[in-house]
Amino acid sequence: MSISFQSIRSEVLTFLLVLLLLSTVEGSAQAVLPEKDQATLVDALLEDRLKTVLPRLMDDTGIDMWILISREYNEDPVLKTFLPATWLSARRRTMLLFYRDKAADRTDRLAVARYNIGKSIVSSWDKEKQPDQWKRLVELIEERNPEKIGLNFSEDHNIADGLDKTDYDLFMNALPRKYHSRVVSAENLAVGWIETRTPREMAVYTQLARITHNIIAEAFSEAVITPGHTTTTEVEWWMRQKVTDLGLDTWFHPTVDIQRPADSLKGHLYSFSDRPEQQVILPGDLLHCDFGIKYLRLNTDCQQLAYVLRPGEREAPEYLRKALADGNRVQDLLTAEMREGRTGNDILLSALEKGRAEGLRPAIYTHPLGTYGHSAGTTIGMWDSQQGISSADGSSYGLHPHTAYAIELNTTVSLPQWGRDIRVMLEEPGYFGPEGFWYPDGRQTELYLIPRVSPSNTE
Repeated sequence: MSISFQSIRSEVLTFLLVLLLLSTVEGSAQAVLPEKDQATLVDALLEDRLKTVLPRLMDDTGIDMWILISREYNEDPVLKTFLPATWLSARRRTMLLFYRDKAADRTDRLAVARYNIGKSIVSSWDKEKQPDQWKRLVELIEERNPEKIGLNFSEDHNIADGLDKTDYDLFMNALPRKYHSRVVSAENLAVGWIETRTPREMAVYTQLARITHNIIAEAFSEAVITPGHTTTTEVEWWMRQKVTDLGLDTWFHPTVDIQRPADSLKGHLYSFSDRPEQQVILPGDLLHCDFGIKYLRLNTDCQQLAYVLRPGEREAPEYLRKALADGNRVQDLLTAEMREGRTGNDILLSALEKGRAEGLRPAIYTHPLGTYGHSAGTTIGMWDSQQGISSADGSSYGLHPHTAYAIELNTTVSLPQWGRDIRVMLEEPGYFGPEGFWYPDGRQTELYLIPRVSPSNTE
Protein backbone atom coordinates (compact mmCIF):
# COMPACT_ATOMS: atom_id res chain seq x y z
CA MET A 1 0.00 0.00 0.00
CA SER A 2 1.43 3.37 -0.98
CA ILE A 3 1.00 6.26 1.43
CA SER A 4 1.76 9.85 0.52
CA PHE A 5 1.37 13.08 2.38
CA GLN A 6 -1.21 14.16 -0.20
CA SER A 7 -3.52 11.64 1.45
CA ILE A 8 -3.61 13.52 4.78
CA ARG A 9 -7.14 14.68 5.40
CA SER A 10 -7.85 18.38 5.27
CA GLU A 11 -8.82 18.54 8.92
CA VAL A 12 -5.44 17.13 9.93
CA LEU A 13 -3.66 19.77 7.87
CA THR A 14 -5.79 22.42 9.53
CA PHE A 15 -4.99 20.95 12.94
CA LEU A 16 -1.25 21.03 12.21
CA LEU A 17 -1.43 24.62 10.96
CA VAL A 18 -3.16 25.74 14.15
CA LEU A 19 -0.52 24.01 16.27
CA LEU A 20 2.34 25.56 14.34
CA LEU A 21 0.82 29.04 14.59
CA LEU A 22 0.47 28.63 18.35
CA SER A 23 4.13 27.66 18.76
CA THR A 24 6.77 30.29 19.39
CA VAL A 25 10.30 30.37 18.09
CA GLU A 26 11.95 30.14 21.49
CA GLY A 27 9.40 27.82 23.08
CA SER A 28 8.05 30.04 25.86
CA ALA A 29 4.57 28.91 24.81
CA GLN A 30 3.69 25.54 23.34
CA ALA A 31 0.65 24.18 21.54
CA VAL A 32 -0.01 21.23 23.82
CA LEU A 33 -3.56 19.94 23.63
CA PRO A 34 -5.72 19.51 26.74
CA GLU A 35 -5.95 15.93 28.05
CA LYS A 36 -9.40 15.29 26.58
CA ASP A 37 -8.33 16.51 23.14
CA GLN A 38 -5.16 14.44 23.36
CA ALA A 39 -7.26 11.34 24.07
CA THR A 40 -9.55 12.10 21.13
CA LEU A 41 -6.59 12.45 18.80
CA VAL A 42 -4.80 9.34 20.12
CA ASP A 43 -7.91 7.26 19.45
CA ALA A 44 -8.35 8.78 15.98
CA LEU A 45 -4.73 8.00 15.10
CA LEU A 46 -5.17 4.43 16.33
CA GLU A 47 -8.32 3.91 14.29
CA ASP A 48 -6.54 5.26 11.20
CA ARG A 49 -3.65 2.83 11.80
CA LEU A 50 -6.02 -0.10 12.25
CA LYS A 51 -7.69 0.70 8.92
CA THR A 52 -4.59 1.47 6.85
CA VAL A 53 -1.49 -0.09 8.42
CA LEU A 54 -2.65 -3.35 10.00
CA PRO A 55 -4.26 -4.97 6.92
CA ARG A 56 -1.25 -4.21 4.73
CA LEU A 57 1.23 -5.59 7.26
CA MET A 58 -0.78 -8.77 7.76
CA ASP A 59 -0.92 -9.27 3.99
CA ASP A 60 2.80 -8.53 3.58
CA THR A 61 3.87 -10.94 6.34
CA GLY A 62 1.39 -13.67 5.39
CA ILE A 63 0.00 -13.86 8.93
CA ASP A 64 -3.78 -14.04 8.74
CA MET A 65 -4.33 -14.24 12.51
CA TRP A 66 -2.44 -12.25 15.12
CA ILE A 67 -3.09 -12.95 18.78
CA LEU A 68 -1.83 -10.71 21.60
CA ILE A 69 -2.21 -11.71 25.24
CA SER A 70 -1.17 -9.76 28.35
CA ARG A 71 -2.06 -9.50 31.98
CA GLU A 72 -2.65 -6.28 33.84
CA TYR A 73 0.61 -4.37 34.60
CA ASN A 74 2.66 -6.88 32.62
CA GLU A 75 1.77 -5.64 29.18
CA ASP A 76 3.30 -6.72 25.92
CA PRO A 77 4.79 -3.44 24.54
CA VAL A 78 2.95 -4.02 21.26
CA LEU A 79 -0.40 -4.74 22.91
CA LYS A 80 -0.14 -1.44 24.81
CA THR A 81 -0.24 0.43 21.50
CA PHE A 82 -3.68 -1.03 20.73
CA LEU A 83 -5.28 0.23 23.94
CA PRO A 84 -7.53 3.30 23.76
CA ALA A 85 -6.46 6.51 25.43
CA THR A 86 -8.70 5.89 28.43
CA TRP A 87 -7.01 2.55 29.14
CA LEU A 88 -3.78 3.11 31.03
CA SER A 89 -3.06 -0.62 31.26
CA ALA A 90 -4.48 -3.98 30.27
CA ARG A 91 -7.35 -5.31 32.39
CA ARG A 92 -7.12 -8.71 34.05
CA ARG A 93 -6.00 -10.92 31.15
CA THR A 94 -6.45 -8.99 27.92
CA MET A 95 -6.69 -10.99 24.69
CA LEU A 96 -6.75 -9.38 21.25
CA LEU A 97 -7.38 -11.28 18.03
CA PHE A 98 -6.89 -9.80 14.58
CA TYR A 99 -7.97 -11.87 11.61
CA ARG A 100 -7.32 -10.89 8.01
CA ASP A 101 -9.38 -12.25 5.12
CA LYS A 102 -7.40 -10.88 2.22
CA ALA A 103 -9.76 -12.18 -0.47
CA ALA A 104 -12.73 -10.42 1.11
CA ASP A 105 -10.59 -7.44 2.18
CA ARG A 106 -11.91 -7.81 5.73
CA THR A 107 -10.05 -7.45 9.00
CA ASP A 108 -11.71 -8.65 12.19
CA ARG A 109 -10.65 -6.79 15.33
CA LEU A 110 -11.81 -8.75 18.34
CA ALA A 111 -11.29 -8.71 22.07
CA VAL A 112 -11.78 -11.85 24.12
CA ALA A 113 -13.20 -9.64 26.81
CA ARG A 114 -16.61 -8.80 28.23
CA TYR A 115 -16.46 -5.25 26.89
CA ASN A 116 -15.23 -3.43 23.84
CA ILE A 117 -11.69 -2.09 23.95
CA GLY A 118 -12.40 1.45 22.90
CA LYS A 119 -14.36 1.95 19.69
CA SER A 120 -11.97 0.00 17.49
CA ILE A 121 -11.82 -3.50 18.97
CA VAL A 122 -15.09 -5.33 19.56
CA SER A 123 -15.95 -7.60 22.48
CA SER A 124 -16.45 -11.21 21.44
CA TRP A 125 -16.87 -12.98 24.76
CA ASP A 126 -20.12 -13.58 26.62
CA LYS A 127 -18.98 -15.14 29.88
CA GLU A 128 -22.47 -16.37 30.67
CA LYS A 129 -22.45 -18.49 27.49
CA GLN A 130 -18.79 -19.58 27.72
CA PRO A 131 -17.30 -19.15 31.20
CA ASP A 132 -13.76 -20.06 30.10
CA GLN A 133 -11.83 -17.24 28.38
CA TRP A 134 -9.29 -19.60 26.81
CA LYS A 135 -12.02 -21.81 25.36
CA ARG A 136 -13.71 -18.76 23.86
CA LEU A 137 -10.42 -17.78 22.23
CA VAL A 138 -10.16 -21.26 20.72
CA GLU A 139 -13.74 -21.02 19.42
CA LEU A 140 -12.86 -17.81 17.59
CA ILE A 141 -9.79 -19.47 16.09
CA GLU A 142 -11.74 -22.51 14.94
CA GLU A 143 -14.47 -20.36 13.39
CA ARG A 144 -11.85 -18.68 11.18
CA ASN A 145 -9.44 -21.58 10.63
CA PRO A 146 -6.32 -19.43 10.02
CA GLU A 147 -3.31 -20.61 8.02
CA LYS A 148 -0.81 -18.84 10.28
CA ILE A 149 -1.25 -17.78 13.88
CA GLY A 150 1.24 -15.10 14.84
CA LEU A 151 2.37 -14.74 18.45
CA ASN A 152 4.75 -12.14 19.86
CA PHE A 153 7.93 -14.08 20.54
CA SER A 154 11.29 -13.18 19.03
CA GLU A 155 14.99 -13.70 19.66
CA ASP A 156 16.09 -10.69 17.60
CA HIS A 157 13.58 -7.94 18.44
CA ASN A 158 12.91 -7.22 22.10
CA ILE A 159 9.73 -5.23 21.45
CA ALA A 160 8.32 -8.18 19.48
CA ASP A 161 8.99 -10.61 22.37
CA GLY A 162 6.19 -9.51 24.68
CA LEU A 163 4.25 -12.76 25.17
CA ASP A 164 5.28 -14.10 28.57
CA LYS A 165 5.98 -17.80 29.16
CA THR A 166 2.92 -18.37 31.33
CA ASP A 167 0.51 -17.07 28.71
CA TYR A 168 2.35 -18.89 25.94
CA ASP A 169 2.10 -22.19 27.81
CA LEU A 170 -1.57 -21.66 28.64
CA PHE A 171 -2.33 -20.75 25.04
CA MET A 172 -0.58 -23.78 23.59
CA ASN A 173 -2.27 -26.07 26.12
CA ALA A 174 -5.68 -24.69 25.14
CA LEU A 175 -5.03 -24.69 21.39
CA PRO A 176 -6.09 -27.91 19.59
CA ARG A 177 -3.03 -29.83 18.44
CA LYS A 178 -3.93 -29.56 14.76
CA TYR A 179 -3.20 -25.80 14.98
CA HIS A 180 0.18 -26.09 16.70
CA SER A 181 2.11 -26.29 13.44
CA ARG A 182 0.45 -23.05 12.31
CA VAL A 183 1.84 -21.02 15.20
CA VAL A 184 4.67 -18.73 14.06
CA SER A 185 6.61 -15.77 15.38
CA ALA A 186 4.86 -12.51 14.55
CA GLU A 187 8.13 -10.55 14.88
CA ASN A 188 8.04 -8.91 11.44
CA LEU A 189 4.37 -8.01 11.87
CA ALA A 190 4.98 -6.64 15.37
CA VAL A 191 8.05 -4.65 14.31
CA GLY A 192 6.22 -3.34 11.25
CA TRP A 193 3.31 -2.20 13.39
CA ILE A 194 5.59 -0.38 15.83
CA GLU A 195 7.86 1.24 13.24
CA THR A 196 5.31 2.39 10.64
CA ARG A 197 4.23 6.02 10.78
CA THR A 198 1.10 7.21 8.99
CA PRO A 199 0.71 10.60 7.29
CA ARG A 200 -1.59 11.71 10.12
CA GLU A 201 1.00 10.73 12.72
CA MET A 202 3.72 12.59 10.87
CA ALA A 203 1.60 15.73 10.85
CA VAL A 204 1.54 15.46 14.63
CA TYR A 205 5.19 14.42 14.81
CA THR A 206 6.33 17.61 13.12
CA GLN A 207 4.78 19.56 15.98
CA LEU A 208 6.33 17.21 18.54
CA ALA A 209 9.79 17.80 17.07
CA ARG A 210 9.14 21.55 17.14
CA ILE A 211 8.25 21.46 20.84
CA THR A 212 11.42 19.50 21.57
CA HIS A 213 13.58 22.00 19.72
CA ASN A 214 11.85 24.93 21.42
CA ILE A 215 12.54 23.56 24.89
CA ILE A 216 16.21 23.04 24.07
CA ALA A 217 16.43 26.55 22.62
CA GLU A 218 15.01 28.03 25.81
CA ALA A 219 17.22 25.87 28.05
CA PHE A 220 20.30 26.98 26.10
CA SER A 221 19.60 30.70 26.55
CA GLU A 222 20.09 33.47 29.09
CA ALA A 223 16.52 32.83 30.23
CA VAL A 224 17.84 29.74 32.01
CA ILE A 225 21.65 30.01 32.11
CA THR A 226 23.65 32.68 33.91
CA PRO A 227 27.32 31.93 33.13
CA GLY A 228 29.41 31.64 36.27
CA HIS A 229 26.38 30.66 38.34
CA THR A 230 24.11 28.10 36.66
CA THR A 231 25.15 24.44 36.76
CA THR A 232 24.58 21.67 34.24
CA THR A 233 22.43 19.81 36.76
CA GLU A 234 20.19 22.84 37.20
CA VAL A 235 19.65 23.01 33.44
CA GLU A 236 18.77 19.31 33.35
CA TRP A 237 16.13 19.73 36.04
CA TRP A 238 14.82 22.90 34.38
CA MET A 239 14.22 20.87 31.21
CA ARG A 240 12.55 18.10 33.19
CA GLN A 241 10.29 20.59 34.98
CA LYS A 242 9.46 22.41 31.74
CA VAL A 243 8.20 19.18 30.23
CA THR A 244 6.04 18.51 33.27
CA ASP A 245 4.68 22.05 33.31
CA LEU A 246 3.64 21.70 29.67
CA GLY A 247 1.69 18.53 30.47
CA LEU A 248 4.15 16.28 28.61
CA ASP A 249 6.35 13.36 29.66
CA THR A 250 10.06 12.68 29.29
CA TRP A 251 11.09 9.19 28.27
CA PHE A 252 14.55 9.59 29.83
CA HIS A 253 16.15 12.07 32.18
CA PRO A 254 17.83 14.93 30.26
CA THR A 255 21.61 15.30 30.37
CA VAL A 256 23.80 18.37 29.89
CA ASP A 257 27.59 18.21 29.67
CA ILE A 258 30.49 20.55 28.96
CA GLN A 259 33.57 20.49 26.76
CA ARG A 260 36.16 23.20 27.45
CA PRO A 261 39.83 23.86 26.62
CA ALA A 262 41.21 22.88 30.02
CA ASP A 263 39.80 19.34 29.89
CA SER A 264 40.77 16.32 27.83
CA LEU A 265 38.34 14.36 25.66
CA LYS A 266 36.52 11.78 27.75
CA GLY A 267 35.03 8.47 26.66
CA HIS A 268 31.66 8.28 24.96
CA LEU A 269 29.83 7.42 28.16
CA TYR A 270 31.00 10.65 29.80
CA SER A 271 28.18 12.61 28.21
CA PHE A 272 25.51 10.22 29.46
CA SER A 273 26.48 8.52 32.72
CA ASP A 274 30.00 9.38 33.89
CA ARG A 275 29.88 13.17 33.73
CA PRO A 276 30.30 15.18 36.95
CA GLU A 277 27.21 16.81 38.39
CA GLN A 278 26.75 20.47 39.28
CA GLN A 279 29.39 21.74 36.86
CA VAL A 280 29.23 25.54 36.74
CA ILE A 281 28.74 26.80 33.18
CA LEU A 282 31.40 29.34 32.16
CA PRO A 283 32.10 31.61 29.19
CA GLY A 284 33.88 29.69 26.43
CA ASP A 285 32.12 26.39 27.22
CA LEU A 286 30.70 24.15 24.51
CA LEU A 287 27.47 22.69 25.92
CA HIS A 288 25.77 19.50 24.79
CA CYS A 289 22.38 18.11 25.77
CA ASP A 290 20.52 14.86 25.24
CA PHE A 291 16.77 15.29 25.55
CA GLY A 292 13.56 13.60 24.46
CA ILE A 293 9.86 13.92 25.18
CA LYS A 294 6.72 11.84 24.81
CA TYR A 295 3.45 13.24 23.49
CA LEU A 296 0.44 11.58 21.86
CA ARG A 297 2.18 8.20 22.18
CA LEU A 298 5.13 9.35 20.09
CA ASN A 299 8.68 10.11 21.23
CA THR A 300 11.52 12.40 20.22
CA ASP A 301 15.26 12.09 20.87
CA CYS A 302 17.50 15.07 20.29
CA GLN A 303 21.09 16.19 20.98
CA GLN A 304 22.15 19.75 20.26
CA LEU A 305 25.00 22.13 21.09
CA ALA A 306 25.43 25.64 22.47
CA TYR A 307 28.37 27.98 22.95
CA VAL A 308 28.73 30.39 25.88
CA LEU A 309 30.10 33.67 24.58
CA ARG A 310 33.23 35.16 26.12
CA PRO A 311 33.26 38.90 26.90
CA GLY A 312 33.44 40.83 23.62
CA GLU A 313 32.42 37.86 21.43
CA ARG A 314 29.43 38.20 19.12
CA GLU A 315 29.58 34.74 17.57
CA ALA A 316 31.10 31.35 18.23
CA PRO A 317 34.69 30.87 17.08
CA GLU A 318 34.98 29.81 13.46
CA TYR A 319 36.66 26.54 14.41
CA LEU A 320 33.64 25.51 16.49
CA ARG A 321 31.28 26.45 13.69
CA LYS A 322 33.39 24.33 11.35
CA ALA A 323 33.24 21.44 13.83
CA LEU A 324 29.43 21.59 13.80
CA ALA A 325 29.53 21.62 10.00
CA ASP A 326 31.60 18.42 10.14
CA GLY A 327 28.87 16.85 12.26
CA ASN A 328 26.25 17.96 9.74
CA ARG A 329 28.35 16.39 7.00
CA VAL A 330 28.29 13.03 8.77
CA GLN A 331 24.50 13.35 9.00
CA ASP A 332 24.34 13.94 5.25
CA LEU A 333 26.57 10.96 4.49
CA LEU A 334 24.43 8.73 6.68
CA THR A 335 21.02 9.78 5.38
CA ALA A 336 22.25 9.54 1.77
CA GLU A 337 22.88 5.83 2.39
CA MET A 338 19.32 5.17 3.63
CA ARG A 339 17.59 3.22 0.90
CA GLU A 340 14.70 0.80 1.14
CA GLY A 341 15.71 -2.79 1.87
CA ARG A 342 19.27 -2.04 3.00
CA THR A 343 20.29 -3.46 6.36
CA GLY A 344 21.51 -1.24 9.13
CA ASN A 345 25.00 -2.74 8.88
CA ASP A 346 25.21 -1.95 5.16
CA ILE A 347 24.14 1.64 5.75
CA LEU A 348 26.50 2.04 8.71
CA LEU A 349 29.63 0.69 7.09
CA SER A 350 29.12 2.56 3.83
CA ALA A 351 28.54 5.89 5.62
CA LEU A 352 31.56 5.38 7.89
CA GLU A 353 33.79 4.52 4.95
CA LYS A 354 32.77 7.63 3.03
CA GLY A 355 33.18 9.82 6.09
CA ARG A 356 36.68 8.54 6.77
CA ALA A 357 37.57 9.01 3.11
CA GLU A 358 36.79 12.72 3.60
CA GLY A 359 39.09 12.90 6.60
CA LEU A 360 36.32 12.77 9.20
CA ARG A 361 36.35 10.61 12.33
CA PRO A 362 32.70 9.58 12.57
CA ALA A 363 30.77 7.22 14.83
CA ILE A 364 27.15 6.34 14.00
CA TYR A 365 24.55 4.79 16.31
CA THR A 366 21.19 5.64 14.80
CA HIS A 367 18.06 3.91 16.08
CA PRO A 368 14.36 3.67 15.22
CA LEU A 369 12.18 6.26 16.90
CA GLY A 370 8.49 6.87 17.29
CA THR A 371 6.16 4.71 19.36
CA TYR A 372 9.08 4.14 21.70
CA GLY A 373 12.30 6.10 22.13
CA HIS A 374 14.57 3.17 21.37
CA SER A 375 11.99 1.67 19.08
CA ALA A 376 11.72 -1.33 16.75
CA GLY A 377 13.06 -1.38 13.22
CA THR A 378 16.39 -0.98 11.46
CA THR A 379 19.26 -0.28 13.87
CA ILE A 380 22.16 1.52 12.20
CA GLY A 381 25.14 0.89 14.47
CA MET A 382 25.61 1.14 18.22
CA TRP A 383 28.11 3.40 19.92
CA ASP A 384 30.15 0.36 21.02
CA SER A 385 29.57 -1.66 17.80
CA GLN A 386 31.01 0.40 14.97
CA GLN A 387 31.81 -2.72 12.94
CA GLY A 388 28.10 -3.56 12.76
CA ILE A 389 25.58 -5.12 15.08
CA SER A 390 24.97 -8.83 15.62
CA SER A 391 22.02 -10.95 14.50
CA ALA A 392 20.76 -10.85 18.10
CA ASP A 393 20.21 -7.12 17.63
CA GLY A 394 18.30 -7.55 14.36
CA SER A 395 21.14 -6.96 11.89
CA SER A 396 19.26 -8.56 8.97
CA TYR A 397 16.17 -6.36 9.26
CA GLY A 398 16.03 -4.07 6.24
CA LEU A 399 15.02 -0.43 6.03
CA HIS A 400 11.35 0.23 5.35
CA PRO A 401 9.63 3.42 4.19
CA HIS A 402 7.20 5.33 6.43
CA THR A 403 9.56 4.96 9.40
CA ALA A 404 11.16 7.41 11.82
CA TYR A 405 14.69 7.49 13.21
CA ALA A 406 16.85 9.31 15.69
CA ILE A 407 19.76 10.32 13.46
CA GLU A 408 22.31 9.90 16.26
CA LEU A 409 26.03 10.16 15.67
CA ASN A 410 29.21 12.06 16.41
CA THR A 411 32.48 13.06 14.82
CA THR A 412 35.73 13.70 16.63
CA VAL A 413 37.40 16.99 15.67
CA SER A 414 40.92 18.15 16.52
CA LEU A 415 41.06 21.72 17.84
CA PRO A 416 44.61 23.13 17.94
CA GLN A 417 43.13 26.25 19.50
CA TRP A 418 42.15 24.17 22.53
CA GLY A 419 45.07 21.76 22.32
CA ARG A 420 42.69 18.80 22.34
CA ASP A 421 40.02 16.85 20.47
CA ILE A 422 36.32 17.49 20.92
CA ARG A 423 33.37 15.29 20.09
CA VAL A 424 30.52 16.84 18.11
CA MET A 425 27.50 14.81 19.22
CA LEU A 426 24.25 15.32 17.33
CA GLU A 427 20.83 13.69 17.26
CA GLU A 428 17.70 14.71 15.38
CA PRO A 429 14.30 13.13 14.69
CA GLY A 430 14.08 12.11 11.06
CA TYR A 431 11.70 10.36 8.67
CA PHE A 432 12.40 7.92 5.84
CA GLY A 433 9.64 7.79 3.22
CA PRO A 434 9.13 6.69 -0.38
CA GLU A 435 10.61 9.97 -1.59
CA GLY A 436 13.67 9.68 0.65
CA PHE A 437 14.77 11.13 3.98
CA TRP A 438 13.84 14.42 5.64
CA TYR A 439 13.88 16.10 9.06
CA PRO A 440 10.32 16.89 10.25
CA ASP A 441 11.43 20.09 11.98
CA GLY A 442 14.84 20.60 10.43
CA ARG A 443 18.17 20.11 12.20
CA GLN A 444 20.73 22.22 14.03
CA THR A 445 23.19 23.87 11.65
CA GLU A 446 24.20 26.78 13.92
CA LEU A 447 25.28 26.73 17.54
CA TYR A 448 22.94 28.25 20.09
CA LEU A 449 24.61 31.30 21.63
CA ILE A 450 24.42 32.17 25.32
CA PRO A 451 23.49 35.00 25.58
CA ARG A 452 21.70 35.52 22.29
CA VAL A 453 23.07 38.32 20.12
CA SER A 454 20.42 40.63 18.72
CA PRO A 455 21.01 42.46 15.43
CA SER A 456 21.22 45.79 17.27
CA ASN A 457 24.18 44.51 19.32
CA THR A 458 26.37 43.25 16.48
CA GLU A 459 28.50 46.38 16.08
